Amino acid sequence: MTESVIRNKPGMASVKDMPILQDGPPPGGFAPVRYARRIPNKSPSAMAIFLAAFGAFSYGMYQVGQGNKIRRALKEEKYAVRRAILPVLQAEEDKRFVKEWKKYLEYEAEVMKDVPGWKVGENVYNSGRWMPPATGELRPEVW
Repeated sequence: MTESVIRNKPGMASVKDMPILQDGPPPGGFAPVRYARRIPNKSPSAMAIFLAAFGAFSYGMYQVGQGNKIRRALKEEKYAVRRAILPVLQAEEDKRFVKEWKKYLEYEAEVMKDVPGWKVGENVYNSGRWMPPATGELRPEVW
């Protein structure tokens, strides 16, 4: 739309011929603008916030303590089970050790049969203490 149609003045030759039209406030004026700080006066006090935080922290620490008790009981149960089956496991290992030791002595006797004065199974270090061989010594599959 053109300015001449808007202002109902057909055939205007210049902008100076246009009537002055200025925007203004609506009748009754604009609503007042709020520019002041509005700080709410209804809020929890510092003591209430502190007590709420302290209560939440205390409850959390209580829950941690309860979890520690449960975890400690489970750990103790696990160790009790291990202590209970330890003799069975040790007996199985002793049985395996004796079987492998006999095979080892037979192998040593066969290998050292031509060495004069060799005593099968005797400790070459002569320390006077019996020491079980290292775990790899009695396992032919590791040799």
